[in-house]
Amino acid sequence: MEEKLLRKKINPWENIDIDEKDKIYNFSQGFIEFLKENKTERECTKTIEEKLKEKGFKNIEKVDNIKSGDKIYYMNRKKNIYAGIIGEDLSQGFNMIGAHIDSPRLDLKPNPLYEDADLALLKTHYYGGIKKYQWVNIPLSMHGIIVKKDGHKVEINIGEKEEDPIFTIADLLPHLSSIQDKKPLKDAIEGEDLNILAGSIPLNTSEKEKVKLNILTILNEKYGITEEDFTSSEIEFTPAMKPKDLGFDRSLIAGYGQDDRVCAYTSLQALLNIEKTSKTALCVLVDKEEIGSMGNTGMFSNTFDYFIDILFEKANISKTEKNKIYNISKVLSADVTGAYNPNYKDIYEKNNESYINKGISILKYTGSASKAGASDANAEYLGYIRNLFETNGITYQVSEMGKIGIGGGGTIAYILANKGMDVIDCGIPIMSMHSPYEISSKFDIYTAYKAYKIFYEAS
Repeated sequence: MEEKLLRKKINPWENIDIDEKDKIYNFSQGFIEFLKENKTERECTKTIEEKLKEKGFKNIEKVDNIKSGDKIYYMNRKKNIYAGIIGEDLSQGFNMIGAHIDSPRLDLKPNPLYEDADLALLKTHYYGGIKKYQWVNIPLSMHGIIVKKDGHKVEINIGEKEEDPIFTIADLLPHLSSIQDKKPLKDAIEGEDLNILAGSIPLNTSEKEKVKLNILTILNEKYGITEEDFTSSEIEFTPAMKPKDLGFDRSLIAGYGQDDRVCAYTSLQALLNIEKTSKTALCVLVDKEEIGSMGNTGMFSNTFDYFIDILFEKANISKTEKNKIYNISKVLSADVTGAYNPNYKDIYEKNNESYINKGISILKYTGSASKAGASDANAEYLGYIRNLFETNGITYQVSEMGKIGIGGGGTIAYILANKGMDVIDCGIPIMSMHSPYEISSKFDIYTAYKAYKIFYEAS
């Protein structure tokens, strides 16, 4: 009766042979390389576009018409990208996977550079939900672009190469932190104290702010920029640590930005490895999810509908059919979820959590407390996904995230559900989520890749 009725609780690694283990480790190495080279949304879209072109995908704006089997993509302001393989009949809906490529970080303020105590520092404004204390005393790298008043773009990437300098935020020493120690953890480091140390040598001049002036001189000589050019810039500071194998058995990956680039990478690789599908398969990789999906590169943007309009026009489908097609389309909101952490057992309801090495996680709803802000997928769609995964041998788990009222979170699921699509959250469990060094399982990563590929190919 146990065999027949109870949910099986086994560690999937026990049933993996050598060949399958090699596939898992080889696939995960590709993800590590992707993480290493792509720490911002702009870097991601550049790499993704290159991968798409290598596989024969064409910019939809440069294609006159599309037919079954065509591979197309659309780039939105170099910060989010849509790609797809056209099925036999686009009017019968599509199978879509949506992930996001932005991650929590520190952005420079519009007027960032200042001098204090003969030190040059940079003011930042944190992006997304972070624990501020985790971002001090770690090596930081500088990424982004500066657009000069004539429109010329200057790309910056400092701190990733071995020969590069790094940056950091100096914390208070324990000998003088008695007042700081009494503050709640979330208040121990104030947002306005996340100031990055940028230099200390003064320029040999009679001018004031000699250290600041020296830093500007260095930047001007290397990049041709002035202080005013920071006004029109997007500069992000991210952890400079490299993603690495974690553990004696190398079964885990530690690295910055896995939320949500782990789902972006696996859903993209799944699309790239499809030769043909009867149903149109779309991969949507968006920006701004960490701050509410607003803006013209976030999922709320009408740019997605604009892309669909172009798609319909070049497939000779009337735009009046759009809502009908949305209502028969299926979507996976591919976003990570929090994995059970045995160091903090009290915040979890153990029967309904995601666990490392237990496969991809399905969340019927996200939101907080009373399911606020969740799309709450219907049972019929959950049954469809369950049948698809079980029929194809996909290891999965169904979960929530923490005890009721402890916290909560959201994804892009409700935005797409509001358009009438069937949507469910389906992603990879992550430990230390939103920290500078997140942790994932290689087994879960490879399982997600297989699950996403099967979903794309489903008729």
